[in-house]
Amino acid sequence: MRIGDLAEKSGLSTDTLRYYEKIGLIPRPLRDGGGRRVYDRTILRWIEFLDRLKATGMGIRDRLRYAELRTLGSASLAERRRMLEDHRRKVAADIARLTETLGVLDDKVDLYRRMEAGETVDPAFESCARTEHGAPPIQDSSSHDSSSGARPRADSGP
Repeated sequence: MRIGDLAEKSGLSTDTLRYYEKIGLIPRPLRDGGGRRVYDRTILRWIEFLDRLKATGMGIRDRLRYAELRTLGSASLAERRRMLEDHRRKVAADIARLTETLGVLDDKVDLYRRMEAGETVDPAFESCARTEHGAPPIQDSSSHDSSSGARPRADSGP
């Protein structure tokens, strides 16, 4: 397959494919009689794998190192496995952190829905929700000391 076909099938531009070839991320293809690049179909799986590594946050240096090790064949199996195990641990930690953050976002969305529906919510949560968006906190007589003129802290609550 020629570079235009590979670009279409992989979703990468021809410039990106040439760059990847230049830096060693993808192997140099064979050339036809006219000097045009001719790629084997198996390159698509490699490009897909590289894209997955990139999507999970593996930097270009590590992807280049992995590609270099791949050219060494079975002599580099253990090192490639270790690289992937290390990266997998990082991805798992990222997923755990994102899952926790998703829970916080779900709680906030639920809080706003309840507030919009007119439900009475804990004033500390209401104050927090309002001040995070620039609105002044609601004065609550139970947390406002009128003798000192003190206002509840805007950073209290989640």
